[in-house]
Amino acid sequence: MDGSDTTADADGVDKETIRQRVWDDLEESGEARFPFPPHGRIPNFAGADDAAERLAEQPEWTEATTIKANPDAPQLPVRRAALRAGKTVYMAVPRLADEKCFLKLDPDELSDYDAATTVSGSSKHGEQVGPDAVEEIDLIVSGSVAVTDDGGRIGKGEGYSDLEYAILRGLGLVDESTAVATTVHERQLVDDPVAIGDHDVAMDLVVTPERTIRPEHRAQPSGIDWNLLDEDRLEEIPVLRRLQSP
Repeated sequence: MDGSDTTADADGVDKETIRQRVWDDLEESGEARFPFPPHGRIPNFAGADDAAERLAEQPEWTEATTIKANPDAPQLPVRRAALRAGKTVYMAVPRLADEKCFLKLDPDELSDYDAATTVSGSSKHGEQVGPDAVEEIDLIVSGSVAVTDDGGRIGKGEGYSDLEYAILRGLGLVDESTAVATTVHERQLVDDPVAIGDHDVAMDLVVTPERTIRPEHRAQPSGIDWNLLDEDRLEEIPVLRRLQSP
């Protein structure tokens, strides 16, 4: 549910074309940062720390006590800043492949914020919890490969980010008013017309090292679009089976 399709309608460029162009550009311009190559992932970028600092100046951030964040490298400074500000951070376990499908990073329970916020460290230091133990989320921070002028997010194409939002919405842990932000490099902003689906989560706040952009708000997905999920994905993700049950 990330809009992992590679076909475009008559008015849009397909997402895979945008992904490859952005990945290539970050690499060729020297703006990509470890891990390399940037391709096939949420790419790390020069200035990710500055973008995190700029995000931390926004009212959506200062008013939030609980944040759901992605685990990728460019948002590592965001996760660390959240814990240092006393905010609880939730991250999804890889591919949502467990009944306890979230990792809880509680700043009051952790002694080493730097270790706890890495991809490997979060599973070691965080508390793995089920949906019933997740608090209401005040702010979502997503990783992006590219973002359109109107806040349309293009991920790496696997669909998990949008699915995580849909699950949280289905559990009543986020709603239409929950802000969704992303931190990106200026080179990840695209002005191409891109076909963005109804299931794609819109960005309310796009933060680069140089500026903060607030696209005009679009309606967010109201929950899980079951028609987009095949039997394999339903079988792989226990929380989906739970939500599907009457």
